Amino acid sequence: METRILPPTNENLDLAARILAAGGLVGLPTETVYGLAADARNAKAALSVFAAKGRPADNPLIVHISDISQLKDVARDVPRRAQVLLRRFWPGPLTMILPKDPAIPPEVTAGLDTVAVRFPAHPAARALIDRSGPLAAPSANLSGRPSTTTAQHVYHDLHGRIPLILDGGPCEVGLESTVVDLSRGPAVLLRPGGVTREMLEEALGEPVALGKGVMEPLPEGEKALSPGLKHKHYAPKARVVVVLGTDKARASYVRKHAKEDAAPCVLCLEENRALYGGLPALDAGRKPEDYAHNLFAALREADARGYTAVYAEGLSLFGVGLAVMNRVERAAGFAVVRADEEDEEKEDRP
Repeated sequence: METRILPPTNENLDLAARILAAGGLVGLPTETVYGLAADARNAKAALSVFAAKGRPADNPLIVHISDISQLKDVARDVPRRAQVLLRRFWPGPLTMILPKDPAIPPEVTAGLDTVAVRFPAHPAARALIDRSGPLAAPSANLSGRPSTTTAQHVYHDLHGRIPLILDGGPCEVGLESTVVDLSRGPAVLLRPGGVTREMLEEALGEPVALGKGVMEPLPEGEKALSPGLKHKHYAPKARVVVVLGTDKARASYVRKHAKEDAAPCVLCLEENRALYGGLPALDAGRKPEDYAHNLFAALREADARGYTAVYAEGLSLFGVGLAVMNRVERAAGFAVVRADEEDEEKEDRP
C-alpha cells in the first residue's frame, strides 16, 4: 500500500472522508499528537486500527467529536462534572470517560460500558470530523513506541499500512490528552496531560484523585479504563533511565553511570546541560511545558542518532510535570533512580 502525506486542503479532506467512509484509516493531526483515525461507528474499521498499530485489543480507543451536539451520539449520559469541564476545556486536550451510547461498538471501547470522548481543537481534525462524523483515533504510532508529533513520524511508523496522512504541522501540545473518568462519580485522573490536575481541581472546586496505574504499573488483572495505563508505551529502542534528585546530584550520577553505556545521552532542560560534562544532550527546552512538547520527538531522535541509553531528568509532579513524568517513566519501564546527596558531595570534595 502506498502512503501519501498531503496538506489538509478541502480536496484532501474530502479524500480522507471517502477513505474513512469505506472503512479505511487516515493519519490525522491534532493539537496533542497525531491520531490514527477510523469511523467510530464501524467495528471492522476499529479492528483495523488495532492491526495497523499492533495494538492490544484490550486498550480502548478515544472517540473524537467536532461539535458538542455529537456528544449525544457517543455517550448516553453527561454528568454535571463533565458539563463543567467541557464548558471550560473543550475544544482542547481533555478526554472524558462517560457512560457509552450503544451506537459505539464494543471494539472501540475494548468491551467496556464507558467511552473516552474528546473534542480536539486542531482545525484539520475538526474539519474531517465535520465531514465524517465521530472518529476513533489513538496515537498514530506503532504500539509501544513514542507517540507521533509530526506527519513524518507517522510515516516512519505506519508507511505501507495506511493510505493517507494529513500533514497539519508539528503538534502544539506534544503529549496525548488528559484523560479523566467521570462515569462513576467524583473525577479520577487516569492520564495527565496539558489540562493539568490543578486546572481540573480549580474548575470543579474539589479534589481530583489520581487513578491506579498513573505513576506505577496497573495492578495485575485490572482492566484499563483509559489508553496509556496497561501496556508498554512511549519507549524508544534506547534504554531510558529516569533520574531524580537535585540538579548537581543527578548530573553527578549520570556522569558516573553513563560510562557503562556504549552511546549514552541525556534528556535535560537547557539550563542544566553544562552539568553533564559534555554528554550529548537531547532538547527538552527551557521549561516543563517545553519538555512536554519536545519529549516524543527527542526520544525518536535518540534512536535516529543511534544512542543506546537516555538518562532523562525527572521533574516535580506539579502542573505539566506530572504528565511528563507519566510518559517518561513508562518509556523507561519504570526504571527510576534517585541520585542521593552523596553523589553531589563526592563530586564537590577536593
